[in-house]
Amino acid sequence: MASAIRIKQLCQENDTDISVCLLEKGSYVGAHILSGNVFEPRALNELFPDWKNMDVPLGTPVKSDSMKVLWNENSSTTIPNMFLPKSIDNHGNYIISLNELCVWLNEQAEEMGVEVLPGFSGDSVIETDGQV
Repeated sequence: MASAIRIKQLCQENDTDISVCLLEKGSYVGAHILSGNVFEPRALNELFPDWKNMDVPLGTPVKSDSMKVLWNENSSTTIPNMFLPKSIDNHGNYIISLNELCVWLNEQAEEMGVEVLPGFSGDSVIETDGQV
């Protein structure tokens, strides 16, 4: 979805038009995305620099992290944050429904002219005379 949106953004920036069609094998965009997610918004910043003024379904900002070593069902030890690897520092991230984000991205793509076809899966690209 992000790639389709980016292609349409580049079309607008270069005053050109390319037909963009996205096939979704699910019955609706996001139908196969059932996960919750800790979302790092760097890619969203690049795709939509003004996303904070848009109605993006980003749920809850992460307020703190903690890591525990579980010794048994009744005992654990909290590891001090200074020892946590940077890769699990979630400061600035959001706890989201990935399904809701996919639905929102679909709305943005369709507003930009992307043709989204849910309920179709593809198994090959058909090209004739340089046209897909």
